[in-house]
Amino acid sequence: MLVLPAILLSCGGNQKQQIAENVMELTKEIYGEVEGKQVFRFTIRNSNNMAVELITYGGIVAHLWVPDAAGNVADVVAGYDSLAEYVAGTSYFGSLVGRYANRIARGNFTLEGKMYQLARNNDANHLHGGVAGFNKKVWQAEDFIFPDSAGIVLTLTSPDGDQGYPGNLQVQVTYTLTNRNELKIDYLATTDAPTIVNLTHHSYFNLDGHNSGSILNHKLQINGEAYLPVDQTLIPTGEIKPVEGTPMDFRQPHVIGDRIAEVPGGYDHTWVLKTSHDSIPQLAARLWAPQSGRMLEVYTDQPGIQFYAGNMLDNIKGKQDAVYNQHDALCLETQHFPDSPNHPEFPTVVLKPGEKFVSHTVYRFFNEED
Repeated sequence: MLVLPAILLSCGGNQKQQIAENVMELTKEIYGEVEGKQVFRFTIRNSNNMAVELITYGGIVAHLWVPDAAGNVADVVAGYDSLAEYVAGTSYFGSLVGRYANRIARGNFTLEGKMYQLARNNDANHLHGGVAGFNKKVWQAEDFIFPDSAGIVLTLTSPDGDQGYPGNLQVQVTYTLTNRNELKIDYLATTDAPTIVNLTHHSYFNLDGHNSGSILNHKLQINGEAYLPVDQTLIPTGEIKPVEGTPMDFRQPHVIGDRIAEVPGGYDHTWVLKTSHDSIPQLAARLWAPQSGRMLEVYTDQPGIQFYAGNMLDNIKGKQDAVYNQHDALCLETQHFPDSPNHPEFPTVVLKPGEKFVSHTVYRFFNEED
């Protein structure tokens, strides 16, 4: 295990370690069971009253409580009330996504001269790892806590042939909450045979609160001068197009709803980021909520970010009696490009034995007055 916990909480239900004021708090309890495997729920709180609830089914961020400038706390991610709803759900609320985030055309690709057929779960295409991707797996977990940060280390073995992918893939994802109001996500994967990997996190954000209605009044900035046009099934055409002069231009902050009607189907595209891709997370996007004043910055070392404006949310019953409809939440998914295995001009997603897939993403929350 790469992270050694300073304090390891016991595995029983409702165990709690709380240390002095201005440091971290972490609790762990049994949340349920899926196919004979226990699912645990971890709740981590920092000294600023920001807190995250994580479950080991799907590596899901089920709740993310963030204070505004006045200290009012709201849960800013969409989700469900129960484990059964997460098992049945198809919207990827808060989950880890893999082996391959986003879409692969026709669910097939060729690697080292061999064609692989993956599960097709998005009409004719493969989406977010298939019918039973990482969002539908029970992960193993160890927790850790330090004076200024705490989190969990999730591990999973994806066997050779899982959803059609080659190679046994070992995956580790570390969630860390810090006293700087950062939710950090660090990814690590290795394989014993050539394969493809593209991992991301799929929280749906509404910075005014998950049950606050439309995010079309949120203001967004994306650090990208180009985006990937897509066909009617949201597969990239292969073109990398400048954002200038288009409704995809978020280099300066824009209200999301101002130009969304000019985009067929709404925003669900990958932006090509102005990052150095040297494993040092750099600013990819910034999101403002005018009502609450909450702000979110996304940092990553990945070459792209998918901005999805919740176009396909449709009368989904969520937690605390919320009902999520179109544009009630949005996703900012750091990742490689969709359908990269079929586009040699895109950054490679191939992982070989002896190599490591390593990626870092940071979601940092603050307020206009900070």
